Amino acid sequence: MALRFSVLASGSTGNAFYIESDKEKLLVDAGLSGKQMDKLFSDVHVSPSDLSGILVTHEHSDHIKGLGILARKYNLPIYANEKTWKAMEGSIGKLSLDQKFIFNREEVKTFGDIDVESFGVSHDAAEPMFYVFRNNGKKVALVTDLGYVSERIKKTVEGADSYIFEANHDVGMLRMGRYPWSVKRRILGDSGHVSNEDCGLALTDIIDNNTKRIYLAHLSKDNNMKDLARMSVGNILEERGIKIDLHDTDPAVPTPMFEVG
Repeated sequence: MALRFSVLASGSTGNAFYIESDKEKLLVDAGLSGKQMDKLFSDVHVSPSDLSGILVTHEHSDHIKGLGILARKYNLPIYANEKTWKAMEGSIGKLSLDQKFIFNREEVKTFGDIDVESFGVSHDAAEPMFYVFRNNGKKVALVTDLGYVSERIKKTVEGADSYIFEANHDVGMLRMGRYPWSVKRRILGDSGHVSNEDCGLALTDIIDNNTKRIYLAHLSKDNNMKDLARMSVGNILEERGIKIDLHDTDPAVPTPMFEVG
């Protein structure tokens, strides 16, 4: 038994995360068009019709763009908290009642042999939350779209075997960039996005000897670069004596399927 996953897409243009065990196949978010989602699944040799369900983090379009289309096409159940359901109703089209399920913040749901724990994050959405996945003693944490990493979140996600962790922007690039100040203030604020530096600092508090792999996620296409994110986060970790593989994610190309061993 093992957990395997692929970051199908990550960035401000669309997000989707796939994770499977020997018995279950789960998708978190479907933030690209139905056609693009089908291609991403094809790239990792998975059929969306085999999914056990789709978990939703929050209602922003880069997380739910293809949600309704995918759920209707393959008759898939969707799990989200009540405030998120309410906020995204007008964006995902009509779904049958037997496709709608409630998954509250700070709750654990079991899908076959995968335990999924949800935790709230600080982001400018109705009731945003992300997930920790556990199977057979292994732990994978998905942590993006948050303005800051609270002590409560650190406690929930610490000691994971793998992290998909937000490194959204380089603060210098964002401050000097073309965004209006109102947008910059939102991104830099407590309900915005985590910077490269804050990502590195948070990771130093939560990773341990179990941690083998970290994916840097949700990079801004205007205010960050893959090499810069890797270098910034890597330098902070190395300064504290931590050497670990940092991996890129991409808005259009899935990461190779990784088995958490």
